[in-house]
Amino acid sequence: MSNSLDAILAQYEKNTEPVKSGKKISNEDRLKKYFTEKLPKGVKSQTKTFRILPAKDGGSPFTEVFYHEKEVNGKYEKIYCNHLNDGEHCPLCEAKDALYEDGSEKAKQLAKEFIARKFYVVKGIDRDNEDHGVKFWRFKHYRNGNGVMDKLIPVFKLKGDISDPREGRDIVITSGRDQNNYSVVNTIMADDVSILTNDKDYANEWVGNEETFKDVYAKKSKEYLEIVATNKTPVWDSEQKKYVAEEDKEEKETASLTEEINMMRTETTTSFEKDFTSKGDDVEVSKLDTDDELPF
Repeated sequence: MSNSLDAILAQYEKNTEPVKSGKKISNEDRLKKYFTEKLPKGVKSQTKTFRILPAKDGGSPFTEVFYHEKEVNGKYEKIYCNHLNDGEHCPLCEAKDALYEDGSEKAKQLAKEFIARKFYVVKGIDRDNEDHGVKFWRFKHYRNGNGVMDKLIPVFKLKGDISDPREGRDIVITSGRDQNNYSVVNTIMADDVSILTNDKDYANEWVGNEETFKDVYAKKSKEYLEIVATNKTPVWDSEQKKYVAEEDKEEKETASLTEEINMMRTETTTSFEKDFTSKGDDVEVSKLDTDDELPF
């Protein structure tokens, strides 16, 4: 059994134990870096072929990363957890802790929205798009044994180190939909033993690739995290060149508009008063005070 296979199996065993109580790239190029087993909208089933690349250090090719799954502007986003990954301050973890400290059932339920979950990220080649180069496949760790990793491990146990560039194997991933119409991986099977590639250029490019998941899955800014932690909507402000809360921006714009209207009213009133005075107060008053001048 290879050192790489030992590392993969040890990693899996550790993560299935019972729990006790980047580099700048264009959006177009970034999209080419993603591999997913998820079904596109309207598609009921599909099969994809993927080749896992070996880790450079001979260890497990699967990197463990923690992400928050938080609803932002009507869509769920995976947000890199600064605390669990890098030991840094994370506003989302801080919000979770504050809600748990509150102690109420409502607060505990809300706290669940801020919990960071474990994911795996692995580099590999999408056999249907080899010209895209190295891709990154990210999938969640499940404790119930129904995750992608739970379907991959039997393949490693049965076939050995399938990430080996000379004696490894492609994997065939079949996805479908469950009773709730969610995309799920039904099976993962190993293809026959095959060399990674016979193309020298591809071989050097793929095996020598120095990119990490951090080059592909962008890390959110401090401002973005702080806004999401308060359940507000982050929007990019081109003037300030940073994310701001849409709700605060709208409130500020409304306040500015109100101030402008009030200022206009003040200027109009002042102008009228000046104009009125310049015509002579005595003349106007005398007309109003003379009964004989009234039409009744």
